[in-house]
Amino acid sequence: MRYHIVTFGCQMNAADSDWLSRRLDSFGWEKSPERDAEVFIVNTCSVRDKPEQKVYSVLGRLAEHRRANPRAFAAVGGCVAQQIGAGFFKRFPMVRLVFGADGVAQAPEALARLAAEPGLRLSLLDFIEHYPQRERSYPDAPLPAQAYVSIMQGCDNFCAYCIVPYVRGRQKSRPAGDVLAECRELTGRGVKEITLLGQNVNSYGQDRGSVSFAALLREVCAVPGLARVRFVTSHPKDLADEVIAAFGECQNLCPSLHLPMQSGSDAVLRRMGRKYTARDYLGLVDKLRRARADIALSTDVIVGFPGESEEDFLQTLDVVRQAGFDSAFSFMYCDRPGVAAAKLTPKVPEEVKAERLARLHEPVEALAEASLAARVGRRCRVLIEGPSKRAAADEASWRGRDEAGRTVNLDYEGPLDLTGKLVSALVREAKRHSLRGSVEEVHD
Repeated sequence: MRYHIVTFGCQMNAADSDWLSRRLDSFGWEKSPERDAEVFIVNTCSVRDKPEQKVYSVLGRLAEHRRANPRAFAAVGGCVAQQIGAGFFKRFPMVRLVFGADGVAQAPEALARLAAEPGLRLSLLDFIEHYPQRERSYPDAPLPAQAYVSIMQGCDNFCAYCIVPYVRGRQKSRPAGDVLAECRELTGRGVKEITLLGQNVNSYGQDRGSVSFAALLREVCAVPGLARVRFVTSHPKDLADEVIAAFGECQNLCPSLHLPMQSGSDAVLRRMGRKYTARDYLGLVDKLRRARADIALSTDVIVGFPGESEEDFLQTLDVVRQAGFDSAFSFMYCDRPGVAAAKLTPKVPEEVKAERLARLHEPVEALAEASLAARVGRRCRVLIEGPSKRAAADEASWRGRDEAGRTVNLDYEGPLDLTGKLVSALVREAKRHSLRGSVEEVHD
């Protein structure tokens, strides 16, 4: 069977899609372009409304394939699948499988069964109490230099605006031994950088009464041959001092952290149910910078949360400037079905939200440009991802990321294919959202 996967949303969805692809390949199925596929898998996100709407657009487009090949069918997975469930069967006849986050592990076998039984439809939407284990399927071909490793699933925080606990379930931590075994296997197969994934990695182990995230993180960093370690996502209220200390003590723990702030107003943070104050958050920023002076911090900010006043918004602008983020992802609040904030009033008018978002972009962009400009003239280590998208006679020829995750385009005149290699580079220029430099030494 020929299959095609479309992925929306976070790194966890990307990791799920990668695993599904490897597992289907192990069945003898073949990954193909959309136009040639017989089975379509749409892995969805419902954190915001826009990705959800894109799912319906994609399924409408895929219906054309059904007319050309009546045996073609689709599967919908992820958060929107958990949210809408069997409703997809009624709206889109070619959808024959819906599966949530806990159903990913069973999805490949379900797809194989559907391919053999054309009249069948299946749903895998039940939540389970433990972390759903998956077969580790790796191709014979070399693996990419970067890999994701999930350490937990779900969330127990129930922030007022967030749909995640409703569509991914309560927190379930993966056994530490399984996490470490996967990290060792990946490193042994040539992976140089591993990103640990979870909705709130800082609370890892709390549901099992097992090792803490700080302890797991240090064990992963100690895996022989592993050059880089990252993790996402972190809830500020659970960021332990032991994790902060690891940034200064584990040499292969990359100096970058995504720490969602959401608002700089204590009143808004209380209504969001975030369980920290702006002062608490800035205290964490200070501790992180004392542990690792060159750490690059990124964040999420929601504007227009119900009841947000102009003063609340100004406080957010002030905290953004004080924190000095290297980058920030900002969004206008939108109601999601079933969350507590959907009932909160007053709602902020759309035009006010849009205006505040535009005002927020000004300091965010200024901070990002200043961060990149400060790298000019410095040396860094870059893990090459592949040829530069801008490769031309007068442009950089290779693209990768430095230790802090910044995109770096590099000139290189040597004969080697640098994909997957670590190189030393000199940064010569700062672009709007990236750096440009030249390769000085290839390490492997």
